[in-house]
Amino acid sequence: MENGEFDKALVSGPPVAIILTQSWCPQWITMKEFLPKADGALEECKILYAEYDIEEWENLDREAFAAFKENTFNNREIPYIRYYRNGVFSRDGNFISLDGFISRLDSH
Repeated sequence: MENGEFDKALVSGPPVAIILTQSWCPQWITMKEFLPKADGALEECKILYAEYDIEEWENLDREAFAAFKENTFNNREIPYIRYYRNGVFSRDGNFISLDGFISRLDSH
């Protein structure tokens, strides 16, 4: 949160998707079910997610994190997805189908 972006070590390597959401979101529940299929469909990728309404982070206020996500990344919708390639942010978006998710990880 201090730097306004995720640590390079987290987003380096194969294509990465970081999903920020809340556990109760119906679209997230759908996405969460297909994530294993997306992971299996790609040779290399890293899919990370945080259900920030239920995460147990030390010294991090959930409301402060939600405000950070909404204001820094300028996105108030969930699930919110950030895509990275070779450690560099490439695009973002919200709920997407399995095929669209795989395509964004594979070709962005």
